[in-house]
Amino acid sequence: MRVIVVSKQEAGQRLDRYLAKYMSKAAKSFFYKMLRKKNITLNGKKAAGMEKVQEGDEIKLFLSDETIDKFRGIEQTVNAPAINKTDANKTAVNKKEQSLAIVYEDDEVLVVNKASGMLSQKAKKEDRSLVEYITDYLMTRQQQQDSVFRPGICNRLDRNTTGLIVAGKTVESLQYLNRLFKERELHKYYLCIVKGCIAQKETIDGYLQKEEKSNKVTIQKAKKEGSVRILTAYEPLEYGRYQKEEYTLLKVDLITGKSHQIRAHLQSIGHPLIGDHKYGNRKDASFYQKEFGLQYQLLHAWKLCLGDAAYLPDRLHGKEWTAPLPEQFQTILKKMGMKVRN
Repeated sequence: MRVIVVSKQEAGQRLDRYLAKYMSKAAKSFFYKMLRKKNITLNGKKAAGMEKVQEGDEIKLFLSDETIDKFRGIEQTVNAPAINKTDANKTAVNKKEQSLAIVYEDDEVLVVNKASGMLSQKAKKEDRSLVEYITDYLMTRQQQQDSVFRPGICNRLDRNTTGLIVAGKTVESLQYLNRLFKERELHKYYLCIVKGCIAQKETIDGYLQKEEKSNKVTIQKAKKEGSVRILTAYEPLEYGRYQKEEYTLLKVDLITGKSHQIRAHLQSIGHPLIGDHKYGNRKDASFYQKEFGLQYQLLHAWKLCLGDAAYLPDRLHGKEWTAPLPEQFQTILKKMGMKVRN
């Protein structure tokens, strides 16, 4: 028999989903059969599987260790070399913490400042994304390697876009944070440098169409089959010059959040982001690479302002997080005679 005590991180999910994560190699029918036979119980009582587990609940598995380990995909090893877990954990924590720039953390929420070049989520099986770094950091730090819960991120950024990513550290926080982003009960502000002079703040409307083969989007004024409506608000913060060309530092309010929206929408009105090889002018992109060593679009997820949604915990009402600008972004601003003022 094995007794599992549900942690705070795991609370709020259905029992059958919990079991499917704990013994991921078993078929769902196996769990329901064991529940009917009371070979799996919840707090000492028969359960159907649809119950939501809470922190401190006891799940008893009246199964052999061999059966449990088989369904968990754990191989029994003989004469395995001894591992100093303390040293291994210290090394793991040091390595992972160096890879995460933490902006905010409490018992339920983690906010990090993503670096350029890092995927938000895996694109291929062999990729190592921000999700894996966050998982390793939390699982090692909280010593919950045996937990069925894995943290998840609530928003995504392009590989070379820097800035704020929000992650849920518990099932409950993932639920309310994902709802917050889905229902747009928050403001997402980005900073970018665009070519040309933008004189006033404005909200632009349009329809975004994605081309899967090229992983590129186009912007149209009228709706077409397969297109989605997008809204992008922007406000000029500073004006600069470099080698007789004019540039504008923009604060962008991403009202809708679609793939490549900011990059494509600003390019469509004649103000591409500097460094953007995909949506900007290739000649200009080569110039920025030569002058500034800039190899990607200069776009930073700068600030998140949470609203007062009733389902949010009180401590998060009106909460704001700001991610410091990358050093390269600051250097380019300075060379153009600009700086962030608000």
